[in-house]
Amino acid sequence: MIPVEKKNNFKYDLLLWSAVWLFYIFFFSYNSDNTKYILLFSTALIPITAFASYTMLYWLIPKYLTTKKYLWFGIYSLFSLLFTTFWILLFIIVSIGYFPELKFDDLPPMSRNYLFAIILVYLVVTLVSYASLWKKNSQIALKNTELQKQLLATKFRAKEQELTYLKNQIHPHFLFNTLNTIYGLALKKSKNTPDVILKLSNLLDYILYQASKPKVAIRDEITHLEQYIDLEKIRFSDTLLISFSKEVENQELLLPPMLLLPFVENAFKHGSIVDGFLKVEIHLSVTDNVLHFSIKNTHKASTSKEGLGLKNIKERLEILYPKNFDLQIEKKPQWYEVNLRINLLKQNKA
Repeated sequence: MIPVEKKNNFKYDLLLWSAVWLFYIFFFSYNSDNTKYILLFSTALIPITAFASYTMLYWLIPKYLTTKKYLWFGIYSLFSLLFTTFWILLFIIVSIGYFPELKFDDLPPMSRNYLFAIILVYLVVTLVSYASLWKKNSQIALKNTELQKQLLATKFRAKEQELTYLKNQIHPHFLFNTLNTIYGLALKKSKNTPDVILKLSNLLDYILYQASKPKVAIRDEITHLEQYIDLEKIRFSDTLLISFSKEVENQELLLPPMLLLPFVENAFKHGSIVDGFLKVEIHLSVTDNVLHFSIKNTHKASTSKEGLGLKNIKERLEILYPKNFDLQIEKKPQWYEVNLRINLLKQNKA
């Protein structure tokens, strides 16, 4: 079975050379009524023109012109021109010998001057080459566009999978810390144990049903943080001094779920009790769709280190807000501070 592409190329070539043949007939008919010779001469020029066109299109241009071998391109183009001229002159001479009644002066005016014929042939060669190159470039451009779309789709799926993987890493980390809190309270037979379990239940509900969404309202994220802080207050009891200030203009502003929790987790997990207290200061503000989040906690230089959650959040920010966020981490004497700025406007419009 002949491939569809080859069938289409054959139809295109047949249509093309039929149009060129009619053009030759029209051109050489000027001031002449010698129909028989005009048809014969026009027909004879078709294989000569096709040879010159395909030589230019499939050999000279790809092998020499596109590779910038201009000298060889010029030399072989001249050979092609001489070869074409030879066959045109040979056909004119043979035609006069084949038609005894035909004299040179009786030839159609346009076919009598072989220079006109050469110019006409190479005009067609130029147009055919240009049209074919334009068609190929269009096909290549179309394929490149499709490949780019497929590549973008593949990258998008990869980013989604990577983001899901990172979020799945955060969940066990959070649960590990919280279950440790409940375990410690249970050992002490604390009356706060049921309340902690209830808060954990609410947090699990958030993780299972909200964190799987691409975005949540910022008020839900704030509630999530407050519930987590409440659990840590119970765990640290009188050794915790914490402040959480919020200035949010639009409570419905969207952002990825569990985006800020790892910073808070690390403040408690890697923070240190200094002078009898673990101090944590959190500030969140959203103004003109720009989020500012800062958190600082007391620490001892010998115990301070970067946790798994913070590493994951860096990777998530790179995926979610490429070149659209600024994260600064600073270690000061007795203080560990994180400052995050995100331009949410662009992300929410996407």
